[in-house]
Amino acid sequence: MPANTARDALAKGVCLELMYNGFNRVVEVHCVGITTKGNPGMRVWQVRGGSQGNEPVGWKTLLFEEAVGASLTTELSEAPRPGFKRGDRGMQSIICEV
Repeated sequence: MPANTARDALAKGVCLELMYNGFNRVVEVHCVGITTKGNPGMRVWQVRGGSQGNEPVGWKTLLFEEAVGASLTTELSEAPRPGFKRGDRGMQSIICEV
């Protein structure tokens, strides 16, 4: 998944739908950057969908290389969600954030 798709969702204030680890997910992008492990990714609030940890809602860090078929939805994002802090410490560098 290209990072610019996540940046577009953030800029337009809409949710992003994608496949990740075999699960369909709808997420609100809060932060796009490079993770502390050096991987391009994003911090998101998962609105609904599946997950390996069986947590369909909540904070997730998703890597772009593992995301498939990402597309913008018409569903408005509610970002920023409670608990979001600018300057996410899970990112070594931030390209954009809410």
